[in-house]
Amino acid sequence: MKVVFMGTPQFAVVSLKKLLEEKINIIAVVTAPDKQKGRGLKILPSPVKSEAEKYNIPVLQPEKLKDPVFQHQLQQLNPDLIVVVAFRILPELIFAMPPLGTINLHGSLLPKYRGAAPINWAIINGETETGVTTIFINKQVDTGNIISNAKVKISENMTAGELHDEMAIVGAGLLFDTCLAISENTVQTKMQDESLASLAPKIFKENCKIDFNHQAKNLHNFIRGLSPYPTAYAFMNGKMVKLFESSIFEEHNNRNESPGAIVDIIENNLIVQCAQSSISVNEIQIEGKRKMKTEEYLRGSRIEIGAQFE
Repeated sequence: MKVVFMGTPQFAVVSLKKLLEEKINIIAVVTAPDKQKGRGLKILPSPVKSEAEKYNIPVLQPEKLKDPVFQHQLQQLNPDLIVVVAFRILPELIFAMPPLGTINLHGSLLPKYRGAAPINWAIINGETETGVTTIFINKQVDTGNIISNAKVKISENMTAGELHDEMAIVGAGLLFDTCLAISENTVQTKMQDESLASLAPKIFKENCKIDFNHQAKNLHNFIRGLSPYPTAYAFMNGKMVKLFESSIFEEHNNRNESPGAIVDIIENNLIVQCAQSSISVNEIQIEGKRKMKTEEYLRGSRIEIGAQFE
C-alpha cells in the first residue's frame, strides 16, 4: 500500500514517526513551505519536513493545493491512500484521487469539536474527556464517516500543551491501526450524528484576553486551555502579562475586592479575585521578559497586594 502523508506541525510528526516505525510505505510527504521563524527570521522547515528528511522521504511543499504542477506530481506518485494529520483543507480533486481514499486524524471525539482548535476548546469548556478520531475526508470539513476513535482523559489542571502531547501519542497509534485495517480491507465506518456536533474554531489573539468577571473555575479552564499557545493574557500597569499556569483557590473569596485584584500572595503565587472565588497564578510572562514561575518572578520584582489586572 503506497501512502502519501500530509501534515505540518509537531502533532503530525508523532504520527509520521509511528507509521514509519511500523513499516507503513510512506512514498512522499506533503507539508507547508519553509517559513521565517524566530527573532532572527531564519528560513526553517516545518517539523514534518525535518522528520521526513531523516528518512530520505521525498517532500512536496506546494504554496497552493490547487496548483496544477503539484496535482500532477501527486498523480505521478499514484498513492493508494492519503493520510492527513494537522494540515490544510484539501480540494476534492486531491482527496478523491487515491483508490483507498483519504483519511484524517482529528483531535476530538467527532462530531464534537469540529474545527481548527479542538484541544483548546475541550479544556476551555471544562471537558473531563476528549479523544482522537480517524475519518474518511469528504467535502465538508470534519464531517466524514468515522473509522475509529480513542478516548483521552483530561485532568483538572492539565494544560492544552500537555493534552496535545498525550493525544499525539494516542492518535499515532489509532492512525496506524486505521491504516492496517484499510490495507487488510477490514474497515467498518459509521456516519457522524449531526445532533451531537459542535465547533472548535481557530482562536485569535484578541480572543485570549482574560475577563476576571467570571467564576474562578471558568478562568482556570480558560488559562490552561490556551497554555502554552496562543496564551491567555491581561494587563498590569500598562504591560501585557501572559498567564500560563493557574489553579483554583477556594479559600479566598473577598467579595469587597474588584475582579482582577491581587488579594494575597501565598507560597509565592499571586491570588487574584474573580467574580466568584479566586485563582492562584503560578506561571507568568511579563512583557519584555521570559516565561517563569511566579515564585521566580517575585524574587526579583515586587508586586503589591491590591495591584489590579485589567
